[in-house]
Amino acid sequence: MIKGVIKNNIRALRFHANEMTQKELANIVGVTRQTINAIEAAKYAPSLELAFKIAAAFEKPIEEVFKYKKGG
Repeated sequence: MIKGVIKNNIRALRFHANEMTQKELANIVGVTRQTINAIEAAKYAPSLELAFKIAAAFEKPIEEVFKYKKGG
């Protein structure tokens, strides 16, 4: 079984998007601020749909927002 972790660049992307807050991003994609916080901290892996919504919020391809790292 392959084990790994999903890493992300959400915090950096928020900073470069006029210092967007977690709450602002959460409102755009339809989740709570706590969900965005958990995703940023790699404590929660978003659904595929949510990952695409987050990427779309930054107008970036999904692979620029999320990376899968083998081994955890």
